[in-house]
Amino acid sequence: MKNFLPILFFLSAVATIQAQDNANPAKADNDTIGPWTKKGNASLMFNQSTFSNWIAGGENNISGTAGFNYDFNYKKGPWSWDNKIIASYGIVKTRNSAFAKKTDDRLMFNSVLGKQATERWYYSAFVNFKTQFDKGYNYSTNEDGAEVRDEYTEFMSPGYLLAGVGMLYKKDDNFKINLSPLTGKFTFVDASRTLPDEAYFGVKEGDWVRSEFGFNASAYYKLDVLANVTFENILNLYSNYLEDPQNVDIDYQLNIVMKINRYLTTNLSFQTIYDDNAYKGFQVRQVFGVAANYGF
Repeated sequence: MKNFLPILFFLSAVATIQAQDNANPAKADNDTIGPWTKKGNASLMFNQSTFSNWIAGGENNISGTAGFNYDFNYKKGPWSWDNKIIASYGIVKTRNSAFAKKTDDRLMFNSVLGKQATERWYYSAFVNFKTQFDKGYNYSTNEDGAEVRDEYTEFMSPGYLLAGVGMLYKKDDNFKINLSPLTGKFTFVDASRTLPDEAYFGVKEGDWVRSEFGFNASAYYKLDVLANVTFENILNLYSNYLEDPQNVDIDYQLNIVMKINRYLTTNLSFQTIYDDNAYKGFQVRQVFGVAANYGF
């Protein structure tokens, strides 16, 4: 149940802000030039641990994560166009492991175009793309006890593309919900990696793409919890009309940034995914550390 706590936090936050829907919005800190609003952040997080004659145990390790988060939004007249890019890559190397292993690897682009219907509702069309940068491996030990790895994933294997139309509710750049009852979802893979019984991300053996049609709901909520503490929530839900619509795909991200000074922050990144075509259970990723940041 603990995997649902961030989602419950997000939903309670949504209820709170809707109850305050008529309150004055906080002043935006984005730099605005004409109809465009742009804001981004690049970060580098580094961790290192060393042990010598440490009776309690421990393993020397070194790790680092680079991240990029950028928004560029357009608003003029009845038109609204919101775009977001998130990219991150991290590795860890421990003394007793034969390989450096990934701690983070993701690339995401989301774009929502809206035409105003009422004060805060828009007719919308969206595109969402997700994949990874580098190869991924399954790790095991051979009969000699040595660590071995088998390549399992790579760039665009899998790659996910969603596109659909619907309605967008947008209070401001920090709170928006997009509902798309007509959404296509495409899962791309390397055909040479597919497995029997659609065991490789739901794609049939020998094929390179899986096509779905269903309902997509996405929400974005960013808030300043305390001075210099920011919570960014990103939630995406998808149900396939054509097969097992009760099995809702969930992708929830929570990015917490605690500002120390202009260039240093403490960052916590949490993500949980449920997609029974990839894995029949919750996938969970968490990264925590002190990062050097550059905002632009």
